[in-house]
Amino acid sequence: MNSKIVRLVSLFLMITTIATAQNPLQTGRWEIVKTTNTTLARHECSFVGVGNKFYLLGGRGIKAVAIYDVNKNSWSEGKEPPIEIHHFQAVAYKGSIYMFSAMTGKFPHETALKNILIYNTKTNTWTEGGEIPEGRQRGSAGVVVQNSKAFIVSGIVDGHNSTHVSWVDSYDFKTKTWTVLRDAPRARDHFHVALNDNKIYAVGGRNTSFATNQTFDLTIPEVDVYDIKSNTWTTLAKENNVPILRAGASVTFLGNDLIVIGGESMQQKEAHNNVDAYNLATKSWRKLASLHTGRHGTQAINYKNKIFIAAGCGSRGGKPELSTLEMFTFK
Repeated sequence: MNSKIVRLVSLFLMITTIATAQNPLQTGRWEIVKTTNTTLARHECSFVGVGNKFYLLGGRGIKAVAIYDVNKNSWSEGKEPPIEIHHFQAVAYKGSIYMFSAMTGKFPHETALKNILIYNTKTNTWTEGGEIPEGRQRGSAGVVVQNSKAFIVSGIVDGHNSTHVSWVDSYDFKTKTWTVLRDAPRARDHFHVALNDNKIYAVGGRNTSFATNQTFDLTIPEVDVYDIKSNTWTTLAKENNVPILRAGASVTFLGNDLIVIGGESMQQKEAHNNVDAYNLATKSWRKLASLHTGRHGTQAINYKNKIFIAAGCGSRGGKPELSTLEMFTFK
């Protein structure tokens, strides 16, 4: 095959790839999902999808699990957890939902759970799992699952007061063993992580410091990326820092877009309705359509190429708690 044919084939493949990939110029739209009934408002909770059902877990106070059935477009109530749980990014594995970095107790000296907490979606039961290694217990960390392992990134030890950490650990669901991994480039809490192509993206958050009267102030601009295969960290170039600094945002991937949703900051009293996307192909940020209601302290679900987000808080701090459900699509 001569060089001219090779160039033509390469051009065809490039055009085909671009045509079938997500358009990096799309801004999408949000719509309020009008369900047949309502659910209990909450914030500092998690929102996790398992099959065709979405589970709202935890929040300030002891609140029963709220279950949204996609097919019925309605909410039902599950069992209450055995303890108050908040400030955690829950993850699903084989039909159960795991909490590795939840806090319990009251502001500002909340304590981290000593054991993994597990909710079985099939039996609607809560169980206490194995102990989280002493000296690695924290809340408000970012957590993702890849294959049979969970990865727990950063967090804070002393509630909202102090001791934010850059620790990274993995937990093997099969062997029930823990491994200490390489520390992140910086400590952060009140943030989420997202997984794409064996890489974990740590985005947003802050170093919460009630001890220095800077509970909401010390937001983090850098995006740190952990390569699972090599156990190494890199940081995106400075020009690719998060465009609007905030903590308590929800983070997920939709195609090649790393999407940061909502959050809270000292920039404004209202929770952010901002939604920003970092495109892995163009290596640049763009604004997406804004949420109908700004919110922080919840979690996003990627379901059938759409994003769902529910609950959270509508202002910086803890009030008002929300119960609404919104859905994002690029179409």
